[in-house]
Amino acid sequence: QVQFVESGGGLVQPGESLRLSCTASKLILSYYAVGWFRKAPGKEREGVSCISNSGVSTKYRDSVKGRFTISRDNAHNTVDLQMNSLKPEDTAIYYCAAGTSCSSGDLASGENYGYWGQGTQVTVSS
Repeated sequence: QVQFVESGGGLVQPGESLRLSCTASKLILSYYAVGWFRKAPGKEREGVSCISNSGVSTKYRDSVKGRFTISRDNAHNTVDLQMNSLKPEDTAIYYCAAGTSCSSGDLASGENYGYWGQGTQVTVSS
C-alpha cells in the first residue's frame, strides 16, 4: 500500500519560514508530478504548488509566488516545499499528492492527483 509521509509542519510567527517535506513508500515519485495542496477550516481545498516529474516545470498559486519554492530530489524520493515570509492566511493542513501532470488546471482542481498523504498542520500566528 502506498504511503506518503509529510513532515515539517508546525507553529510559527508571521514572517518566519517552514520547510515541508514529502516522501512515499512503494511509490517512485520520479514517475509522477507532485503537488502540495492545503485546506483551511471552512474553506475549500486549494492547490499551492506542483512540480513536474522531471522537475523542469513548476506552478504556484498567485498568493504564494515569490514566497514558496517547490523542489524535488528524485534520488531520495522526496519533494520539498520551502515556505518563507509566512502569513496567517497560510494556516492550513498541507497535503502532498502524486499525479499525472503539473499545470495550472491540475493545481486548481487536483483531479489528476490520485495518491494523497495524510497532511501536516501549518499554523502561522503571533
